[in-house]
Amino acid sequence: MHPSSYWKDRLAKSIKYLLACFIMVSVLVRFMLMRFILLLPVILLVACTSFRTPETLVSQPLTPAQQKILFEDIPDYSKSLIGTPYKFGGTSPDKGFDCSGFVGDVFRHTAGVTMPRTTSGISKFGIAITPAELRSGDLVFFNTLKRKFSHVGIYLGDDRFIHAPSNSGKVRIENMSDAYWKKNFDGARRIILKN
Repeated sequence: MHPSSYWKDRLAKSIKYLLACFIMVSVLVRFMLMRFILLLPVILLVACTSFRTPETLVSQPLTPAQQKILFEDIPDYSKSLIGTPYKFGGTSPDKGFDCSGFVGDVFRHTAGVTMPRTTSGISKFGIAITPAELRSGDLVFFNTLKRKFSHVGIYLGDDRFIHAPSNSGKVRIENMSDAYWKKNFDGARRIILKN
C-alpha cells in the first residue's frame, strides 16, 4: 500500500469515527433536552402550586385547632402567669422569666413550638406582619434598650399585649397605645402554627 493511500484511509476512518461520535452526542443532547422540555411544565406546576408567599401564609384561614390555640390557649395560659417575677435568663414559671423566656414558655406549653432563646433570634422567627394585621398570639417587638428588637411580648387583641418586663419585674398586660410602647414599637411577627 502506498503511504499516501494509507494516510487517506486513516483520515477517512478518523472522519467517520468523529462523525459517529458527533451523531451520538447530538442524539444524546436531543434526548436530554426533550426530557427536560417535557419535565419543565411539571416542575413549574409543582413549584407554583406548593410555594406560598408570606402574604398567603399571613392571610390563610385558621383551622379550629389553630383558633383554639391562638384565641384561647395562648391568652389563657399567658394570663395565668401574671405576677411571675422577672429573672434575667429565666425560662420557667417556678424560677421567673425574662421576656424571651416568657414567650418561649407560652408557645412551648400551648402550641408545642420551640422558639429561639433570645429576643433577637425570635425576631427572625415566623413572618413579619403589619400592625393592622395583628391578632391574638402574634409577637410584638420593642426597642427598650436602645437596640432593635430588644424586648418581645405576646399580642392579646384590643391593643393589649402581655410580657415579662424587667422594669417593676413581673409578668403583666400593657396597652400598646401608651406613649412609651407606641414610641418604641419595632414590629410584629406571626408564628405559623402547623395544622
